[in-house]
Amino acid sequence: MDVDPAREPAPVPDPLTEITRIGDFLRALDPGDTEAETLERITALEELKSAVVAAQAKEAVAFETLRTERDRLNRVPALDCGKRAGDEVGLAKKVAPGSGRKFLSTARSIVTGMPNTFKALADGEISEDKARIMVDETAVLVAADRRTVDMRMKRSLGPSGLRSLRAEVRALSAEMDAEAAAKRAAKAKSNRRVNMTVIDDGMARISAILPLTQAVAAYESLRAGAETITAAGDAGGRNRQQVIADTFVERLSGQASATAVPAEIHLLVDTESLLSDGLVPAWLPGYGPLPAKTAREFIAANEAQMFISRIFTRPEDGQLVGMDAKSREFTGRLRQMITFRDDVCRAPWCDAPIRHADHAQPVAAGGETTWENGSGLCASCNYAKEHPGWTHQATADGLRVTTPSGRSYEVATPAVVRRIRFPRPASVSEPGGSPPGSDWQQLFSRILEPDREEARRAAREDSRATAAAEEVGTDEPQAAAQPEELPPRYCTRAEKIADWRRRNAHRRPSAKDCGGSMVEHQLVQVVFGPD
Repeated sequence: MDVDPAREPAPVPDPLTEITRIGDFLRALDPGDTEAETLERITALEELKSAVVAAQAKEAVAFETLRTERDRLNRVPALDCGKRAGDEVGLAKKVAPGSGRKFLSTARSIVTGMPNTFKALADGEISEDKARIMVDETAVLVAADRRTVDMRMKRSLGPSGLRSLRAEVRALSAEMDAEAAAKRAAKAKSNRRVNMTVIDDGMARISAILPLTQAVAAYESLRAGAETITAAGDAGGRNRQQVIADTFVERLSGQASATAVPAEIHLLVDTESLLSDGLVPAWLPGYGPLPAKTAREFIAANEAQMFISRIFTRPEDGQLVGMDAKSREFTGRLRQMITFRDDVCRAPWCDAPIRHADHAQPVAAGGETTWENGSGLCASCNYAKEHPGWTHQATADGLRVTTPSGRSYEVATPAVVRRIRFPRPASVSEPGGSPPGSDWQQLFSRILEPDREEARRAAREDSRATAAAEEVGTDEPQAAAQPEELPPRYCTRAEKIADWRRRNAHRRPSAKDCGGSMVEHQLVQVVFGPD
């Protein structure tokens, strides 16, 4: 009797291996040769992006389920089971923990409650933006009504643009439940807030999300006040928008003039930029850079009282010098220095403002209130640190975060005033260990800077021309101008290079470090001098 031998089942490919293989293939892929080929690839890659997002959403929901079950087995209170799953998802995605929580919430809604939207996303018919709109606009509906909207929007998902899709989904949501629109309006009103965003050229944008009637009333009041000032001839050469902006500052701060800033503002300025013609930008902790000349003008022209404090940094990497405290809480100058050092939330990829200065190693576990054990964190990341399974290990040079899944994420502390002379460290040292070794190629950035003497001469000439223009045609006393002859530099550029070579001779790379590269060998000759 002829019997077929049993066939072995085909081996199942490992998902991580396949994902890595696809990534390697795409990284090595050359562009198409024809217009039609390149456009077809763009379409295929866009559909692949959507499929990747759908796969990520499934994995995120599965991870939340697993994390919730694990917390339950570890007898974590029911309300806290899986509470910080979104933070772990964000770290795995290399984004802020808040973005991870938002992604997990969206993924949960799509995977479990909107099957048609999820299918369209997985098939590459819609983008991640459209899927997010479907979730956002049905957030106030119960599960059954959300599923109904998902079914009725099945044919509109692909052809609709983002704006028309949002309008159509919003209309369907209002149709499904007349009270949903009222709930949305009430929820939006409770979320009224004011935000500040740093923009280019030392400027910032203050935006307020308000109920429409209040927003109209506030703007009309500003406009009427500006028109009154302009009609009375008190504009002082300012245009209408500038008068409105100054009136806005004066009314919010309660000051008589928009230039007399009464609030406490910490401005970190390099000594050369403050007292001479240095070009290194100043730094507003938590907000970012301010051009050096703008910072000098702010300090010189501001009508408010100024206090100047010296802060010392290490010359090799621009890091602040530490300090200790005997109290259990981070207060006073120690808290301020930690805020200066970390700038924004210290957790990996989280740029939220610092709300808490807390111990990386808790006091209950023997942690001390020291410079090395302190971290500036947002409220959410600090609360996550206290959740079971989370640990923080800190030094003054960096932070290591370990999640309940056993994965670790590292972040190095950048220089207090950012500049090319102090590039961000590539890694952090082990707590209590030696600092990481420096990359000799990064050391080049300290001396291979453009010659700034021409820029300095132009800045001095511009300053003199401005001062001369202000003195013409007026008898009013002028503010003290910058001295025409600025303090001489301590040494010439050639002397700086020679001094750097002498101090870093022990760091000179060998031929082995250059990996046989003639270009790198020649660069070493230029930087460190001939052998």
